[in-house]
Amino acid sequence: MTHIDSRELNNLQEMAKTIRGLSIDGVQKANSGHPGMPMGMADVATVLWMRHLKHDPRDPKWFNRDRFVLSAGHGSMLLYSLLHLTGYDVSLDDLKNFRQWGSKTPGHPEYGHTPGVETTTGPLGQGVANAVGMALAEAHLAERLNTPEHRLLHHYTYVIAGDGCLMEGISHEAASLAGHLKLGKLILLYDDNQISIDGSTGLSFTENVLQRFEAYGWHTQRVDGHDMNAVDQAIFKAREDERPSIIACKTVIGFGSPHMAGTNKVHGSPLGAEEVKLTKEKLGLPADKDFYISEQALETARGCVARGAELHRAWDEKVATCSPEQAALLKELHTDNLSVDLEALLPAFEDTDALATRAASGKTLDVLVPALPQLLGGSADLTGSNNTLPKTEKGLESGHYGNRYIYYGVREHAMGGIMNGLALHGGLIPYGGTFLVFSDYMRNSVRLAAMMGLRVIYVFTHDSIGLGEDGPTHQPIEHLTSLRLIPNLTVIRPADARETAFAWKTAIEHTQGPTALVLTRQKLPVMHEKDFPSVNLTEKGGYILSDADKPAAIIIASGSEVEIALLAQRQLSEEGIATRVVSMPSTELFDAQDTSYREEVLPEALSVRVAIEAGSTLGWHKYVGTRGRIIGIDRYGASAPYKEIYKHYGMTADAVAQAVKDSLKG
Repeated sequence: MTHIDSRELNNLQEMAKTIRGLSIDGVQKANSGHPGMPMGMADVATVLWMRHLKHDPRDPKWFNRDRFVLSAGHGSMLLYSLLHLTGYDVSLDDLKNFRQWGSKTPGHPEYGHTPGVETTTGPLGQGVANAVGMALAEAHLAERLNTPEHRLLHHYTYVIAGDGCLMEGISHEAASLAGHLKLGKLILLYDDNQISIDGSTGLSFTENVLQRFEAYGWHTQRVDGHDMNAVDQAIFKAREDERPSIIACKTVIGFGSPHMAGTNKVHGSPLGAEEVKLTKEKLGLPADKDFYISEQALETARGCVARGAELHRAWDEKVATCSPEQAALLKELHTDNLSVDLEALLPAFEDTDALATRAASGKTLDVLVPALPQLLGGSADLTGSNNTLPKTEKGLESGHYGNRYIYYGVREHAMGGIMNGLALHGGLIPYGGTFLVFSDYMRNSVRLAAMMGLRVIYVFTHDSIGLGEDGPTHQPIEHLTSLRLIPNLTVIRPADARETAFAWKTAIEHTQGPTALVLTRQKLPVMHEKDFPSVNLTEKGGYILSDADKPAAIIIASGSEVEIALLAQRQLSEEGIATRVVSMPSTELFDAQDTSYREEVLPEALSVRVAIEAGSTLGWHKYVGTRGRIIGIDRYGASAPYKEIYKHYGMTADAVAQAVKDSLKG
């Protein structure tokens, strides 16, 4: 650990001053944004990026780069300024177009939109959980990839978070698990400015943050965030400790503003023309120049380009001389195109009479996980209920990071955010389980996974009133509809074991967004070859499961209610009424099919339709039309054996048959 010499310190201070000016100007020009945090954390961020962060601006996706997460995403101009100055594909014009239509610099950082942005942040605390996931991915993959001769993976995860991030519950959950797992390559730089939107944090947040993190098992330090040498030394110390680290950086929000520094006024509003002028004068920036970058600052920052290229080149040489086994695993982890025939791996379930779809999911994982090195699973303290632990796997723990199952504990929201971090890191397809009713706890993480297009798989079991005696607190009603409302989230509710296996194949092959598998607690009959299509039609979202000659009506169902639909079809057939049964495991996948296929399954001319699903009726009107009927549940459940609840709530073949007959009468 060497102190920053005077020449380098001068260069770094010039760069930090430039970041402050760019951030002030970006927000002022947009007349919208958050200048205070970038002004306060410019010193800390400059030291991190220039003295510690291992990255290659010319290849933002280099696998062995350090990860940097701006959890306090409202301070996005800090990140955009760093990206531009250090040579990423973010131009000065991009900074000038901050928050404008079509720009690379949206109000909050967006993954996949701006080169160098590792995750979408803004909802506070999410970035902390993402960073935990990234650090966990590094620890896990390093143990699987590295040998004493060739350490292919070795990088740190840094996250900048503010008071708001540390107030949000998700950060508590994620930090607790990170401490338990001793994720020593995770370093959190806490912007300890004691200001939130309402005013001083003294209004609502007076706990001792470092004592809290010490209790989690973290290494803790406190420094002056405007003392670059102190920040630098603290990061070195953090890197040497085997525990995750938090460095509380005491900063002044809006640093340099004569009248707004240290107040909530500078958090989320432009400084205004006069205050901008006064602030630049105080900082030593040209008051008459907008988006000013000195040659000294640019030359200092652009040094990252050559350093990053050299680090990357050295890593490429190491990869080129690694063992064939390491090379094969690294290649497998890097590709979206799987090298195995998933359908050939799937269990057939031919000799099974009845099986809960959660159990069928578990049996499917038993064969998929050993064949797919990318899969890394877990559960929020419901492993036995979710059936998420494959027979071949053991729990990941400190010192045994290469194991492929994560015990998340009762931390659904952290699990969602950590899974996003695992997927963002690359090389892994994370899946995690909980009860469907608890998906509410992790909804914001699910939404962000969908927004970022991450391949994350949720295993939501106990999917309806069918879970029985636990009663209305545990029986999901509105949750299917609620999840279906999230754009780019694929929800699949399979009808039996075979659909469940196909649903897993569909989820794994879907690379552009997350998938929610919605599974039963209760046993369901398995549709054997004579009743079930020989090809995977589950991936089409809806298909004709059982047809009749000249059907008079269509019965549409998902999940456990498909069995009821088939029983109603037989009952109606005995009465001389021909019907078609459509299994609809995924409305999203069905809606994505071409018009001709959807017309084939649900012909416009066949307007008598009945849909049945043990959940909210909202959304089914789209498929049944004006003459159709919906049998669903728009009230809370009850505590009783599931067959009794189904009977009392009208989830029966008799009710479906009667609805068809009533619809035919007009």
